[in-house]
Amino acid sequence: MLQEIEKTRALPDSPRITAEEARAMARAVIRLFDKWQITAAQAQEVLGGLPARTYARWKAGDIGRIDRDLATRLSLLMGIHKGLRHLFTDPVRGYAWVRKPNRAFQGRAPIEVMAEGDIFSLQRVRAYLDAERGGW
Repeated sequence: MLQEIEKTRALPDSPRITAEEARAMARAVIRLFDKWQITAAQAQEVLGGLPARTYARWKAGDIGRIDRDLATRLSLLMGIHKGLRHLFTDPVRGYAWVRKPNRAFQGRAPIEVMAEGDIFSLQRVRAYLDAERGGW
């Protein structure tokens, strides 16, 4: 017998990322960076120039306050991960994609683009993946 699945509201009650959600995304992103096999320096740049000591604390599980810019970056990274999971049935290929040269980025690897440090570079990679999968 079929059961109706509860629909997700188009406009959530809280349009902001909560502190709890931000910390959960930070933990997920740390694991994601390990899967992507990127350097700590690249990870810090992707996160907007996060200081080395702060990144080391994050890796140790001590995630402090996350401001709006950093929460937005984390959200974009989750969107990039989601896009890769939709495009690649083999997760390993999706994780490797970020390190491979890509014509869409003038022959540079997506991680090189993301590590430029500005939020627009993250959005550029996210938009590319959304377009490739027929984004919603």
